[in-house]
Amino acid sequence: MKRIGLIASLAGLGLFLTAPSFLAAQDEPPPPQPQQVSSPPAAQSNHVEVGVFGDYLRYAPSTSNINFVGAGARLGVNLSRHAAIEAEMSYDFARNYTYTSTTNTGGTITTTFVTTHLRPLTGLFGPTLYLGSPSAHLFVTGKVGFIDFSTSNPNNVSGAGVGNAVSGVGGAGTHFAAYPGGGLEGFWGPFGLRAEVGDEIYLNNGTHGNLRATFGPEIRF
Repeated sequence: MKRIGLIASLAGLGLFLTAPSFLAAQDEPPPPQPQQVSSPPAAQSNHVEVGVFGDYLRYAPSTSNINFVGAGARLGVNLSRHAAIEAEMSYDFARNYTYTSTTNTGGTITTTFVTTHLRPLTGLFGPTLYLGSPSAHLFVTGKVGFIDFSTSNPNNVSGAGVGNAVSGVGGAGTHFAAYPGGGLEGFWGPFGLRAEVGDEIYLNNGTHGNLRATFGPEIRF
């Protein structure tokens, strides 16, 4: 019995001595939890890009060059911060070109302005690589697709003319096209501007290169 009483006394003494440290541990605040770092707004709204642009095409067949201007639209889906897949289509309006001839007698040079009935329609698809930050960067692109040449009233620009050109894709006036290019793109929040230049090459009894440039606004989300 004396041994049991001694053990109980020692146990009570131990509890008495450890109680202050136990209570102090209970009063201490819990350790801080690691905070999750959220992505910046620019990264959260950088999945899809949609844009419209003015289009310039220096059509260079074997005869006189023709400077076409038109309009187009582009859709891009970003695969990562530095890569995207893009699809675009543009339609160029009728343009005047200069025809120069020289007579056999007297060497008279005659210059004539001619309105072409030709209307190029271009559709391209392919990857784009970004070189720089999401807000401002250079880029390079390589796309493939088609260029289709249709004819219509040279003084008539209408939705019906564009629709007829689209419905005619795949006919005799449609040719395979490849387009290497590059440019500069800058964004202020979700809004941006894009300038691009490249060589639109199409196949028709050989390869034909044509300077192409586009410029216009974009929005990303």
